[in-house]
Amino acid sequence: MIGKGYGKKLLDYGIRHYFINESCVNEQNPLARAFYEHMGFVIYKRSDLNEQGNPYPLLYMKRA
Repeated sequence: MIGKGYGKKLLDYGIRHYFINESCVNEQNPLARAFYEHMGFVIYKRSDLNEQGNPYPLLYMKRA
């Protein structure tokens, strides 16, 4: 369902109603990173492990 605008609508809703300003993205998911960058998010931190301690690097992003 990529390219249908659903992610943008959901994120816009979250920003307006729940003040979403940050997100974590798996570094191995370039489409997710590109989406958040397109939506105005920038990387402010990187970790080598995910939040469960597994070797899946995370990119921490926040709205610019």
